[in-house]
Amino acid sequence: MNAHDIRELYLNYFKDKGHKIVPSASILPENDPTTLFTGSGMQPMVPYLLGESHPGGTRITDSQKCIRTQDIEEVGDNRHTTFFEMLGNWSLGDYFKQEQIPWMFDFLTNIVGLDPKNLYITCFRGNEELQIAKDVESAELWKKLFEEKGVEANIADFPEKNGMQDARIFYYDESKNWWSRAGVPNNMPVGEPGGPDTEMFWDFGGALELHKVSEWKDEPCHVNCDCGRFLEIGNNVFMEYQKTENGFVPLSQKNVDFGGGLERIAAAKIHNPDIFMTELFTPIRTTLEQLSGKVYGEGEKEVYAFRVIMDHLRGVTFMILDGAEPSNKDQGYFTRRMLRRAIRFIDTLGIESGKCTDVIKQVIDTYKQAYPALQEEKERILNAVEKEEEKFRKTLSAGMKKFTEITASLKTGEKVETKDAFDLYQSFGFPFEITKELAEEGGFTIDEEAFKKEMQKHQNMSREGAAQKFKGGMSDHSDMSVKYHTATHLLHAALLEVLGPQATQKGSNITPERLRFDFVHGEKLTDEEKKKVEDLVNAAIKEDYSVSFKEMTVEEAKEKGAIGLFGDKYGDKVKVYTVGDPNGAPQAHLGAKTFSRELCGGPHVEKTGTLGTFKIKKEKASSAGIRRIRAILE
Repeated sequence: MNAHDIRELYLNYFKDKGHKIVPSASILPENDPTTLFTGSGMQPMVPYLLGESHPGGTRITDSQKCIRTQDIEEVGDNRHTTFFEMLGNWSLGDYFKQEQIPWMFDFLTNIVGLDPKNLYITCFRGNEELQIAKDVESAELWKKLFEEKGVEANIADFPEKNGMQDARIFYYDESKNWWSRAGVPNNMPVGEPGGPDTEMFWDFGGALELHKVSEWKDEPCHVNCDCGRFLEIGNNVFMEYQKTENGFVPLSQKNVDFGGGLERIAAAKIHNPDIFMTELFTPIRTTLEQLSGKVYGEGEKEVYAFRVIMDHLRGVTFMILDGAEPSNKDQGYFTRRMLRRAIRFIDTLGIESGKCTDVIKQVIDTYKQAYPALQEEKERILNAVEKEEEKFRKTLSAGMKKFTEITASLKTGEKVETKDAFDLYQSFGFPFEITKELAEEGGFTIDEEAFKKEMQKHQNMSREGAAQKFKGGMSDHSDMSVKYHTATHLLHAALLEVLGPQATQKGSNITPERLRFDFVHGEKLTDEEKKKVEDLVNAAIKEDYSVSFKEMTVEEAKEKGAIGLFGDKYGDKVKVYTVGDPNGAPQAHLGAKTFSRELCGGPHVEKTGTLGTFKIKKEKASSAGIRRIRAILE
């Protein structure tokens, strides 16, 4: 049984439990202005967790592509990756703890075949201040399941103080066993859903040897101590609360949100704490070994380089697939950063330049069965990587020249100034690792801690800027955001009418202050074209069309002239929003009975007359062949 088998077995297991299998959403989130990437399986599901109906029903299962850019600096150990697949199953006001916990125990022990003696569980301790009770029900359910397998399962509290206590089930506070996209309850914005969770950990054994040599050796060993002995492989979130101005209140429905890391479950299956030894990485790792003449596992620096390259190029492949081509802004910035970092480590392994695409090809071959779009977009992905490597090689050359200028007056033993090292990074894209190595080779010193502080300062400023740019709250459903969401439908229809059928949507981003809309078009819009688009949208607003939706099959949606990314998010059944007469044929003309029909998850206004006046503020290139419009409602 390999990782691909586990993915298929998981989806079919929950299909047999009445769940609808839906495809992974894009890793570029739609209408969530607070984050650049989809970082969890829950993220695309927020509207449905809050009560909106899902076209697939109340039981959903999927394998969601995820990117967590905050883990970039952690990559290089045996368990952190930026890209990962999150196996998910969802109860949208349907079943709850009594069903979910036994199903997960059954899947892990009987279907995947994991030994229950190596499984450990954590549950929520409760919080009197939040008026949320200890999750005794989950703990007792787990205890019963283990004992039915002949495994003793004592329950203990405060393991972070008292250690393992010969127990198998442990209570932790909200810093460990509470889940929302914003983290702990105090960080959650008003309107955000969350709830207690119960997590599953795999014990890789080795008694306490791993703990004795780790940085936690002077603290009690427990399942959440990060010493390396235990690995979290899954998390059942019982999402039943929503934060309000007056504290936490029950959601209108009790939801289950399970997320299980495919790579981590696969690592548990082979009982190896190094996820880079799972089958998902084997072909990629073998390709690197052939190109470098080195063997994975030999040499600490080489192992680190292997892991960074494998992770980053896998992530880059999926980021480019979903539209984040290398650039200096937003998602493209992280694609560029990860690709350039991978290229740097390719160089340290002695692999000749231009071979980056050999690894990318292997990533595509590894995943093309599960994600057929990779094969369809193969040439585009490879071309983007080739062009970026060429640019980076020039950057390296320019950075080397600048470094020589900086150090020309320095004597052996003198320090490379932190501001110069950071300028190399910020202005030339020159990785600090290279600056450090060149300094050491030249007999100079460099203050790595000072550079990290400067980097932290820069990141904090960037985060503050992003908070201003995307202010509006988690999965913002304010009146203005809903209006802008509806306006994107009118804009999409108008662009197709004015520019032609190729002007299809490639992405959108909405805040309460403006909308941003990306679409396919090869050249700058003329003033006349922009005016035509504005006039059409404003005519539709003035017409005061009704906005309605209907759930239907993909085939029905296509027959009725709906536009949108078919199959990208919902599967066989989709939610289709119509602006105007729901029985008419969509035509973005002045006075048309039906102005637009589009696949979408919602929410929208009921009448277009409430939108105000639509105005295009800026139109520019986003990437090759993609244009971007920023617009406001006045």
